[in-house]
Amino acid sequence: MLCLFFFACKEKRQENGLWEEKEETREKVAVPASFTADSARQLAVKLDSVFKHFHKRRGFNGTVLVTKYDQVIYKNAFGMADFYRRDSLTVNTAFQLASVSKQFTAMAIMMLKEDGKLSYEDSVQQYFPAFPYHGITIRQLLTHQSGLSNYTYFSDKLWPDRNKNLTNQDVVNLMVQHQPKPYFKPNTRFDYSNTGYSLLASIVEKVSEKPFATFLRERIFEPLEMKHTFTYSPDVATLTGKIATGHTRFRQKRTSDYLDTVLGDKGIYSTVEDLYKWDQALYTQKLVKRETLHEAFTGTRQEKRKDEDYGFGWRIKPLENGDTAVYHGGLWHGFSSYLLRNPKEHSALIILSNLPNGSFSYLQELRHFLYPVHPDSVAKLSKQGKLAARL
Repeated sequence: MLCLFFFACKEKRQENGLWEEKEETREKVAVPASFTADSARQLAVKLDSVFKHFHKRRGFNGTVLVTKYDQVIYKNAFGMADFYRRDSLTVNTAFQLASVSKQFTAMAIMMLKEDGKLSYEDSVQQYFPAFPYHGITIRQLLTHQSGLSNYTYFSDKLWPDRNKNLTNQDVVNLMVQHQPKPYFKPNTRFDYSNTGYSLLASIVEKVSEKPFATFLRERIFEPLEMKHTFTYSPDVATLTGKIATGHTRFRQKRTSDYLDTVLGDKGIYSTVEDLYKWDQALYTQKLVKRETLHEAFTGTRQEKRKDEDYGFGWRIKPLENGDTAVYHGGLWHGFSSYLLRNPKEHSALIILSNLPNGSFSYLQELRHFLYPVHPDSVAKLSKQGKLAARL
C-alpha cells in the first residue's frame, strides 16, 4: 500500500507572491520496497524499447519524460524538430502545449483568488461590463459550464482581416458587438470551451494589470525556473534554436495564423523537463496553498460519466489499477501534447509531439503498462498482442 504524508506548517507570502516553502510542507509519498534502483533501470529499458517501436513503426515524432515516485525514470527525444531543415529534437526542445496550457491559466486564476483580488463566483460583467451574456461566473469558465460558443468558429465568420492577428480583447469585442448565439444556458452542463479559457486570460490581465504573458512569466515560469517556457507571440515564427515546428500529418510545415495570438486556451511553449518542474511544484505550496490546489483536482461535472470528470484546467480519470489521474491533452496547429499525473505515487507521463499523425493512439497501452491492475498485467497484455513484445 502507498500512502501520502502531509505536514502542517504555517507559511508566509513573499513579495513575489510565492509562498515561502519549507521542506516539511512538501507532499510526501511512501516508496514501496519493490521500487529499487534496479527496478527503475529495468522500467527505463522497457520504456526505451516501447518508444523506439512507436517511433519506428507508428511514426511517433516528439519527446517523452516518465517519472515514478518523484524520480525521472526515462526521457528521450525521437525524430525532427523541423523536417525541412532536418533539425533533430532534444529533450530541451520547446513545443506548443495547445490545451495543456489551460492548467496554467487556471493556476493564474487560483493565485489571484488567493491574493484576494477575485472570487470564483464573480460574474464576467464585473470585468467587462458590456459583456452580453449574463449569469456566467469565473467558476463556470474554469469548469467549461459557461455555454459560450467557440471563438475559433465564430471568429472565422466575424473577423474581417485574416492577415491581422486576433487578440484576447478582440475576442471580447466580437462577442460584445455580434453576440454569437451561445450553445446553452450557463451552469446547465459541461461543454469544453476554448472561449472560456481565453476569457479567463483576459480577466487575469484586468485584475493583475499586466499582460497575461507577463503574469505567467513573473508568477510561475521564473519562480519555478522553467527557463524554456514562454507564451506565443508573432516573433516565435522567426526564432531558431530549440523550438519545434508544427507539421501536418504529411510532414508539411504548419504556418501560424490569426488565431495563434489568442492566449489562455493554448499558446504556451514548454519542454518535457520544464513540465517536470511544473509537476513537482504541484506537490508543494510554492504557488498556491494545498487546499486551493485540491479544488482544481476535484470533479465538477453535473452529468457524471463513468470514465472522466473535470476540475480547474485538469481532466480527472480513474486508471486501470484503481488510482485517480489528473491529466490533459492538447492538439493545435501541428502539435500534440499530453501530461498525466498520478498523485498517489507521484508519477507522471509527459509526451510532446510536432507531428499529429495519430501516433498518440498508443496512450491507453502506455497507461496499462505503467499502471497495471495486477503485477502480471504486462504479461497478459503481451499475450493479447499489445506493446508488441517490446517488453
